[in-house]
Amino acid sequence: MVFEKIAAMLAEKLECDAADIKLETEFGTLGIDSLDVMELLMNLEDEFGTEIEMGENKINTVGDLVKLIESKVA
Repeated sequence: MVFEKIAAMLAEKLECDAADIKLETEFGTLGIDSLDVMELLMNLEDEFGTEIEMGENKINTVGDLVKLIESKVA
């Protein structure tokens, strides 16, 4: 469910098909920078009703972001 929500949000922002976004997709290949990732995190915090702190976590791929969010909402 988390992956599907992230893929849908990215697809809307990038105006592309959500099916083109995979867990291994790197944000850099999508043209997403760290500020865009932070904006996405804030939107996901609202969506899932939780606070997500990146801390030392490196978020390079969609899968990295999914794991981080799943760990917070579990």
